[in-house]
Amino acid sequence: MAERILIVDDEAKLRALVAKHARHAGYEIAECADGCAAVERCREGGIDLVVLDIMLPGLDGYEVLRAIRTFSDVPVLMLSVHGEEQDKVRGFKLGADDYMVKPFSPRELIYRLAALLKRRRAASAPVLGTGGLVVDPAARRVLVDGRPVELSPKEFDLLLQLVSHPGTAMPRHTLLEAVWGPDRPKGERTLDTHIKQVRRAIGPYSGRIVTLRGVGYRFDNTPGCFL
Repeated sequence: MAERILIVDDEAKLRALVAKHARHAGYEIAECADGCAAVERCREGGIDLVVLDIMLPGLDGYEVLRAIRTFSDVPVLMLSVHGEEQDKVRGFKLGADDYMVKPFSPRELIYRLAALLKRRRAASAPVLGTGGLVVDPAARRVLVDGRPVELSPKEFDLLLQLVSHPGTAMPRHTLLEAVWGPDRPKGERTLDTHIKQVRRAIGPYSGRIVTLRGVGYRFDNTPGCFL
């Protein structure tokens, strides 16, 4: 199920702009034009991230954030025409996770949203493993027979995608989109190179990553061993 982003802004054109780019990135969208409606929508649940403008009718963005933080830890990215330090500090003190100044690059906004959502997923994800291979999403750590191994950020994300879907054929385009996002490489050589590096890092468990010719890769686990 796609993650749902709530866009809170009284400017319909700005909501439409953010919604267009977010939908293109694969997210579902909900919208509110005022602060009171935003708080109530968050209370209903089903929101994975909030893009929150500060200048709103009714409750302003700061008041909305203060209210949301009484019942939810949903990630909040604040938008404002004010870029002064005190404005940003006030937002962060109230519990904002990120802050962007208008006008902004929609492309940069989508990257920031993706980063916030990735951290949220990692924080709530269970430790995964099979046999002596352990992948800890929250700590971004991999252990092989109790020994930590070094992986680049992309290599870790690639292994996590595979281990999170044991026994499932993962098409190349799916892995590229999940790990590299909008800037995914056009060719497949980058993916194959990273798979090679991951296999090398996990040593005795490299055979768990199975190549599916013409499709992609699959992570095989022994029944009963997956945590």
